[in-house]
Amino acid sequence: MRPCVLSPSTMSVPKVFSLQCTVMNNAWGNFGTKSEVAVLRQGGDKTFEIQDDMTYAELWMGTHIRGPSIITSSEHAGKNLLQWVSEHPECLGSKVRERFGDKLPYLFKVLSVNKTLSIQAHPNKAHAEKLHAQQPDRYVDDNHKPEMALALTPFTGMNGFKRLSKILYYLEVIPEFRAVIGEEGYRDLTEVGKTDPKGTSIEAKAALKRTFTTFMHQSDDLIKQQLSKLEERFRKQLAEGKDISSVDGDVFLQLCQEYPGDIGGFSSYFFNIVTLQPGEAMYLDANEPHAYMSGDCIECMACSDNVVRAGCTPKYRDVPTLCEMLSYITNTPEERIFASVVDQSDPSVTIYNPPIPDFAIAKIEFDGAVKNYTIAAYDSASIIIFIRGVALATAPSITASLDLTRGSVIFVASGEAVHLESSSIEGLLAFRAYCPLD
Repeated sequence: MRPCVLSPSTMSVPKVFSLQCTVMNNAWGNFGTKSEVAVLRQGGDKTFEIQDDMTYAELWMGTHIRGPSIITSSEHAGKNLLQWVSEHPECLGSKVRERFGDKLPYLFKVLSVNKTLSIQAHPNKAHAEKLHAQQPDRYVDDNHKPEMALALTPFTGMNGFKRLSKILYYLEVIPEFRAVIGEEGYRDLTEVGKTDPKGTSIEAKAALKRTFTTFMHQSDDLIKQQLSKLEERFRKQLAEGKDISSVDGDVFLQLCQEYPGDIGGFSSYFFNIVTLQPGEAMYLDANEPHAYMSGDCIECMACSDNVVRAGCTPKYRDVPTLCEMLSYITNTPEERIFASVVDQSDPSVTIYNPPIPDFAIAKIEFDGAVKNYTIAAYDSASIIIFIRGVALATAPSITASLDLTRGSVIFVASGEAVHLESSSIEGLLAFRAYCPLD
């Protein structure tokens, strides 16, 4: 990012302040203190009470209307960030305003996943506008929702279609899967797979689309019958001491336990199972099927809540829309891991910059030997969450320093640098969301 300097006329407005952020209690979240979301929320606000029998799934950091963050420092304390940004749009940065208007273009989150989320995809911008116009009660805004998950712990999810050769392998060795695909679909995929085992050609994508669409419209009776047969077979093999990992049996049984009788149980035979280690990320573009399954992550996305669902959920399922919109791009799990780069100007910063202008993530990490560190000014408003460490933060536009600990969240306006005086022997780890316009 290119450094930016604020004009003297704006210096009287605090450009760095702490935030209190919204917790979402979705059923798939972790319970009580097992949830990283709950622990971080309490770390940033000692008055927050964690209940052992409640799920804490998401921490929302930003201006989305469903849960805008609340300012907790400066004379603006008590005002929500959505309102403050509308009153002080210069905080966003000139390039951000020129591209996105007077709105923060991203939504920053922490997720703590205990149960598989719905099989889903997000529409592109044009499709989001169409869905919102046609069904505003179900598609609540007109924005796209590309997103990135960055692992805090080992983090597993389904992401994109497997290579065609892998899908064909499962059709050969799992008769129950072949039964729900149908012989016509099996022959269709086999034929294109002879010349295109990766499944990258237009013909292969079309065949995969036909097969997946047929599968998603199969009768509930057939799906439940074959799920039950395969579950019984896998459990018998486990009881006999056999290894079922080579056919994703462990994933299948997890889905069956979480969503009994749900068509999503077979989804692991279509979609890549990706496990990220801490610091690794995966990017989820528009029209790519996915479902997070377990672990804690940082997540950033365009500021939207549009989701098209089709399995593993009690919520509304829009199967025709999902089947029609998917890209049917095939990959390996390894290809789904997003590459990061170390910032050439600061080795303490690792950048995760996806191929869209709405957001990027910067990981800031240094060890206990570092006592003074400056978070560089960007030409974009930023939100930063602190995962590890203790520090005192100062900035040119604020008169009172901010005490930062695990769970602290701060907003940093465009052009503002933040100096940290670290007092932690374990060093510091933080994640910064921003808009990467050059």
